[in-house]
This record gives sequence, C-alpha cells and structure tokens, in this order.
Amino acid sequence: MHLYRPTWTLLFIALITATFHRPAVGQHAPTKTLGPYLYETKPDHEAFVSFNPSLAPPVGDLLLREGDRLAVCGDSITEQKMYSRIIETYLTVCVPQLRVTARQYGWSGEKTDGFLRRMEKDCLTFQPTVATLAYGMNDSRYRPFDVTNGRWYEDHYSAIVSQFKEHDVRVVVGSPGCAGKIASWVKSRSGTLQQHNLHLCALRDIAIDVAQEHQVRFADIFWPMFQAQVFAPAQHQATPEKPYLVAGQDGIHPGWAGHVIMAWAMLRAMGLDGQIGTITVDPGLGKATATEGHLVDSYKNHMLTITSSRYPFCARGDLNDHNSIRSGMTLVPFADDLNRFLLKANVPAGTGWQVKWGAETKTYTAEELAAGINLAWDFPENPFGDAFDRVDDAVAKKQAYETQQVKKVFHGQEGKADFDAAVAQTEAIRRPLADAIADAMQPVTHTIELHPVQ
Repeated sequence: MHLYRPTWTLLFIALITATFHRPAVGQHAPTKTLGPYLYETKPDHEAFVSFNPSLAPPVGDLLLREGDRLAVCGDSITEQKMYSRIIETYLTVCVPQLRVTARQYGWSGEKTDGFLRRMEKDCLTFQPTVATLAYGMNDSRYRPFDVTNGRWYEDHYSAIVSQFKEHDVRVVVGSPGCAGKIASWVKSRSGTLQQHNLHLCALRDIAIDVAQEHQVRFADIFWPMFQAQVFAPAQHQATPEKPYLVAGQDGIHPGWAGHVIMAWAMLRAMGLDGQIGTITVDPGLGKATATEGHLVDSYKNHMLTITSSRYPFCARGDLNDHNSIRSGMTLVPFADDLNRFLLKANVPAGTGWQVKWGAETKTYTAEELAAGINLAWDFPENPFGDAFDRVDDAVAKKQAYETQQVKKVFHGQEGKADFDAAVAQTEAIRRPLADAIADAMQPVTHTIELHPVQ
C-alpha cells in the first residue's frame, strides 16, 4: 500500500483551502506550478475556482499494433455500450489496416476492487493485448473526498494495471468523468455536487499517478467533460424544456455527447493520428491522387470516382441535442484530432468552387481548398453513411451479447459449474456476431464533383 502521493495530496490540500483564496471571476488563470508539479490551465469562470487538476501527461505515439485484441473495461457507464461502441466502430472503419478486434466488459455498479476480482477469468481468458480502464465514479462512493478512499482507489487501480502488465497487456488508464447531479439511487450519498466533482477530480489525479508509476497511457475524461458541462448548455441553446446534459439525464450516465468525450479521450490516448485520408485534385492538369486506403478510379469531366477501404467516422444528428454523436463532436476536437478526411485542390487564387459529395453541394474558396476541407465534418450525410451504419449495427449487436456472456453466463450457474464449457458454448454464439462486423466492412465507391462557381 502506498503512502500519500505528493501530487494528489497537494490537490487534497487545495480542496480544503480553495474557498479561502478565490480569484475574481474573469481573472486570468495560468498554468500553476508548485515545486516540480504542473497543473492544468483553468478557464476564467467561477465554476473552476476550486479546482486545481494536475497536468495530464502527453498522449504519446501509436500504442496499437496490427492484430491487437482490445478489452474495454469499466462500470455501468461502460455497460451502456456507447463509448465502447464508438471506439470499436472507429477502429474497425477508420483504421482497418490495424485489424483490431474488441470486447467490452462493462459491469454496472462496479468499483476497481470488483474488476480486480473478476479480471483473471472473464477478461484475461481471452488474452487481450490492449485494455482501456474507466473507473472512479463508483469508487468515489458519492461523497466528499477523503485521503483513505483516495489511497484505496490508487491501490486497487494500480493492482489492476500490474495484473494486466504481467500478461503483457498495454494499458490505458482512464479517469472518471464528471457528475451533473448527485446520484439519486445511492442511499449513502452525502455532500454537495461540487464536493462530488472535486472528489472525482482528485481521483483523476490519482489515476494520472497510477499511469505514470506504471509507465502506461492516461485518458483524461474528467477535465474535458467537466468543462463541457459548464459551457455546453449556453453554446447549444439549452432551455428548461430542452436542457443540454453532458453527464446524462441522471447526472451520472452520459448520453451520446458525453460518450463522445470518453471515446475521444481513449482513442487519443492510443496515439491515433486521425488521418483518415487525403484526396488531392488538380483540375487544370486533370489529375487526382489519394493516400493509402483510397484508390482513384477515374477523374474526368470534373468528376472524381474513388474506391475507399477506409471510412471516415460518420456522425449525424442535431448539434443541440446531448444525445447526438455529432453534437458530442463539438465538445472536444474529435474531427480535428481523429477524423480528418480531406479534399485538397490546386485551383486559381480568388476563385470559388462547388463541391458535391453524395446528395449535398457546398461552396468553398480557392484558399479553403488549398488548405484542405474536412469532408467528414462538412458533409454529415455522405456516401459512407449506409456502409458505416451496417458496421456500427454489427458492433452494437456483438457488444450487447458480450454483456450477457460475461454477466449472465460466466458469472452465473453455467460458468460456476464448468467455466471452460461456458466459454466454448458462448463463443460459438459470439463468433458469428464478430464475423458479421468484418463482413460488413466492405469498400465504398463514391464520387466527388468539383466545379468552378460561374
């Protein structure tokens, strides 16, 4: 068991003393330093005055390797099968060359000690090579922070990482998210919502310590989610009749927008560069090229035909709805960091050009086309939509079965009676569900028209 860790002990002191030294609202809040420790820059807003989160470590190079087997582990937020579904679908369609497969291991109500007890059988049995962890919400016990609980969380999170590393699993340690309300179903809850979020922020810093101690990756979920919770309602035209709830209807389980933040944090921690593809056109020369994963079939009469074996991540939906994936992409730089499918054109300066992709047409300047327009964001309805949905639906069906496989069979009577037989029986059901994902991932042939504005 570890003694007090300096970084989060200092944060605990900050939680106690914050109310005695509050900078004025709007006062500049630079990155703070105390000895060798660095802290995140805070927005100039009163909601952040009491928070002093440690600086998250840099993302790092690509963590994934070809043929990796990913285990997505966590509590009921993972069991929602939303961020886990975004991650698996993204890895399937956006980086198919890596041939990554995945399983989700979400378990409602679970804390770090619960996963530590079950991970050897229901997770390590399938020999994952990479694992993401998202624990802390239940570990906070829905009460104000105390050092004893912080030490308990650190010890158990650290033990999980150690167990994975002993099996040569590369790990992404995720922080908890934020809370929008105090959990109504927890009878032992105490304290205020701010105290709860201060506790979750402290657990975030402990998760950083665990990741750094074990030299594994860290995914910061709390800090971007908490900032989104403060600023998103105004940015997305929230009203009392239609609130924008980043942390979800119950304040604990996010809707799709909140899960986008979680997926973005995890995918970035894996070191993915987000470059889906670049198509470059020179109308004057009648030439067009494309990067790996995209083949130019023809270019004539202003029309470019391409066959793509890599998809952009397709996100449709209301930008002002917290249950929309597309809306979630406005809360973090998902499109810039992870979903760049660019069209570049060498056209005369000062001219305007119409780009038609699918059923939609948009107009751009020569300067915009020279820099590159992100088709994935600008054209939410695009030729990849149907193919993307087929893959995503297959992922959803497989992950739904994985919850049943782990919770009802492995830890039910069948698993207790004969675990090996339970694995064989359930894998016979799961295998075609996994195969359906690969079968759905087929190349897409599409056209882009580029015409000068008359």
